[in-house]
Amino acid sequence: MPDPTETALLAEVSESQKRQYIDAETVFRAYADAKQAAAGVRGSMIWRELRGKKTLIRTSAAGGQKSLGVESAETNAMYARFNARKISVEERLTSLKGQITLQQRLNRAQRVGRVSNVVVAVLQALEKAAVDKHFLVVGAHALHAYESAAGVRIGEPAMATRDIDLLFDTRKRVSFVTALEKLDSSLLGVLQKADSSFEIVTDQQYTARNRDGFEVGIIRRAAAPDAGARDPHPLRMSANEDDFWAVQVAMGERLLGARRFDQMVVATSGQMALIRTIHPLDFSRIKRDLADQVFREPLKKGKDRLQASVVDDLVRDYLPHLM
Repeated sequence: MPDPTETALLAEVSESQKRQYIDAETVFRAYADAKQAAAGVRGSMIWRELRGKKTLIRTSAAGGQKSLGVESAETNAMYARFNARKISVEERLTSLKGQITLQQRLNRAQRVGRVSNVVVAVLQALEKAAVDKHFLVVGAHALHAYESAAGVRIGEPAMATRDIDLLFDTRKRVSFVTALEKLDSSLLGVLQKADSSFEIVTDQQYTARNRDGFEVGIIRRAAAPDAGARDPHPLRMSANEDDFWAVQVAMGERLLGARRFDQMVVATSGQMALIRTIHPLDFSRIKRDLADQVFREPLKKGKDRLQASVVDDLVRDYLPHLM
């Protein structure tokens, strides 16, 4: 392992912080699995008299009902299995909720986290709304995923930013819209669950800004000229007229085609969330290509090259299995 002083922009976290992060991540992933299992047993099974016969009915959390058949050895076994599974899953979920609360306190005590609280709150809101898989975190905040995986801190010159860019995968637009319709919400409404002060910026309708000046930008790949209704542009994120309009970016297609990299990150408050982003080496390649573009803003070119360099160093020295 290299001496952290050799690379000014990379410094290892303490051993106690590494241990706490590993413990917290274990609980975080177990909790995510438990939530997924709980989603499979939402609703209930009940017996009801239908046309003079005792019938097993599966009810959904939304109130829908489906007949599973009249009473028999098979439906009785199905009823028993469902209820036993539901009890087991809910007990596990309750236990892990307590563990999550404990790990958050320990994260805060050990100063494990340094991601902005609002960023983690936004990621949590997207996950709770079941739309997190439709977005990739790109730009400087992706570095938090890489440093968390490596057990290091990246220096502020490469990290400092007051906004986060979320790349929307337009290929999954129909399922995204369906998810929002189930919630009777807009994308802005989802973000306002994280921070009620988020509002769309009048002259940049792909951006929402909160009272502290932090911004969330919604970007997308360039629409194919002949895509029509399959990939419309301009693209409003929901039917709500006050919602985001996603803006096209030149590197959108390459970002969507990059390898995926998901990593738990921790806020300064100790709260945890999953960042869905791209593989660090794909990130560094795209950043270098951005820096070489003629029309790239000069101030951004320098930061692009700095971020590419520090990510390459991080992978080489701390995550060589990703090379």
